[in-house]
Amino acid sequence: MIDLSTKRHSLSHIMAQAVKSLYPDVKIATGPDTEDGFYYDFDFGTTEFSETNLKEVEKKMKQIITQNQDFKKFEVDYSTARKVLSSMNEAFKSELIDRFESGDFKNKEKLSDKISFYFNVSKWKPSEYYEKLSSFLSENNLQKFEELDWDQVKNLKFIDMCTGPHVANTRELDANSFKLVRVAGAYWLGNAENTQLTRIYAFAFNNKEELDAHLHMIEEAKKRDHRIIGAKLKLFTISDLIGPGLPLMQPAGMIVRQEIEKYLWELHQDRGYDRVWTPHLAKETLYETSGHAGHYLEDMFKVFGWTSKETFFLKPMNCPHHMQLFADNQFSYRDMPVRYFEPATVYRDEKSGQLSWLTRVRAITQDDGHLFCRVSQIKDEVKSITDIIKSYYTTLGMTDDYWVSLSVRWDDKSKYLGTEDVWQLAEWALEEASKENNLPYKRVEWEAAFYWPKLDFMFKDAIGREWQLATIQCDFNLPNRFNLSFTNENNEQERPVVIHRAISGSLERGMWVLIEHFAWVFPLWLSPRQVTILPVLPMFDEYAESVLKELRSAWIRASADFSTDWLNKKVRNAEKMHNNYILVIWEQEMQNKTVSVRNYRTKDQSVESLIDFKNRIIEEYKTRAL
Repeated sequence: MIDLSTKRHSLSHIMAQAVKSLYPDVKIATGPDTEDGFYYDFDFGTTEFSETNLKEVEKKMKQIITQNQDFKKFEVDYSTARKVLSSMNEAFKSELIDRFESGDFKNKEKLSDKISFYFNVSKWKPSEYYEKLSSFLSENNLQKFEELDWDQVKNLKFIDMCTGPHVANTRELDANSFKLVRVAGAYWLGNAENTQLTRIYAFAFNNKEELDAHLHMIEEAKKRDHRIIGAKLKLFTISDLIGPGLPLMQPAGMIVRQEIEKYLWELHQDRGYDRVWTPHLAKETLYETSGHAGHYLEDMFKVFGWTSKETFFLKPMNCPHHMQLFADNQFSYRDMPVRYFEPATVYRDEKSGQLSWLTRVRAITQDDGHLFCRVSQIKDEVKSITDIIKSYYTTLGMTDDYWVSLSVRWDDKSKYLGTEDVWQLAEWALEEASKENNLPYKRVEWEAAFYWPKLDFMFKDAIGREWQLATIQCDFNLPNRFNLSFTNENNEQERPVVIHRAISGSLERGMWVLIEHFAWVFPLWLSPRQVTILPVLPMFDEYAESVLKELRSAWIRASADFSTDWLNKKVRNAEKMHNNYILVIWEQEMQNKTVSVRNYRTKDQSVESLIDFKNRIIEEYKTRAL
């Protein structure tokens, strides 16, 4: 069975062929498959291309698929590959060859000493044309690519430099399994100083049914957009005067944020964690000691004290500060593990073009924790953290079909901080802990941070989107760099291991995911607007006030609408703000000391005594029921 990434990669080449046939002067760059489809980058020169042109490209792609084209591969050496590309006038691909040969490419060691090309031919059969083409493209006979008689080799449709793999024939692709969706700008090789290209994005799946399901999910995602919900429910504010990437929490948003933080601390406080606090600033020498100065300084904010004449940096992470807390104690093996918990805001100078509401911010509040332990304690500590992660995301209804990425280095080890033996020990420890704790993990190369390997927990939200949220990172480097130690059983100084962990990832990112996961209506424990009381007429206001007082005395987040509006308008207003429960007060409720209850999420209606309703709500809150 052909894997989906191969199909997507093949479709990207078909898109390049379609664009090239419609716009002969276009230059092609790169076109990989992605997690939900593929894209290809093009240089259209002075020709205008926009999303209005996508339909003609898509139509041409479907036409190509029906031609039953074969994908054929040939390989040549670097010199010959340059001749091929020069004749094709493909400067971007030529530059890639230079990068491959110089080693300036992360998977250089995965490449052979040959460069591969794929060409597409239709109605393929052994013939004089095939023989001539094969002979011409062999490295021994190729002189100039222009010498090929294109009229004679009439079945050749498209040729591109690529490592593959591809399907054998376009008949293996479903012409209704993809959709071109948008056009964006992209710099060549991701460098803003390079040529700006036009990137065409597409969704692609095994068949039309899977594509339709994905498109439906995209439409659902639009309805759940946290930017829209955040504005309408007054959860947070983005101010141009304060700056991009620096969200402000409105009172309603602060309730959600505090409930998340409160729950996270509940999950930690009976597992031996101590809360700590560290300042937002530090001297550069701290980051020189930690090693971040050599790798991370350009992503940090520098602060100059006009009075002190000293230079500080806003902290981009909490771990170097926590190293200082540990260092200022004389711990023995009996004290280990030492566990610190701090939900602290850190600051990173993200590029302005990448900032987006709560999705990507410059002020990042991490539910941070650092554990100092012995190597023999790593498995148990990972299990404890994993239990916390599972409890938290089970409460949120997100533990179905989750998996864990064991993120390790790729082959160029010069990019990483620390010695080889330290990295091998850290990677081994995390993998053993994953096995010991039966985690559904996959080993993923290239994804490690520059300072240590990690376990990234991947969860799906209510509409099936996957998010990387919790993380566990095993670090043997910082204890060495800060010369941390504790006294072991032999009265000798032993180096601890540091485990970094974050459960929600960051409170901003966590809120973004939860806003869209719950789609307007939070579960009661997270909801900033739990109950609203609607007296139908002013004569019922007094009883409504007593209901409000009773609920608020139990710390239920309740409000009341004492306006003279008609009931229907009051109900509409309450529903617009997505209160979990709407209590309607009529004469019968006032006389019987009851409330008429409307459950906004389920649309159920009932009449209950005020005490019964209050107790039920208290229990729903305490159990954090969904």
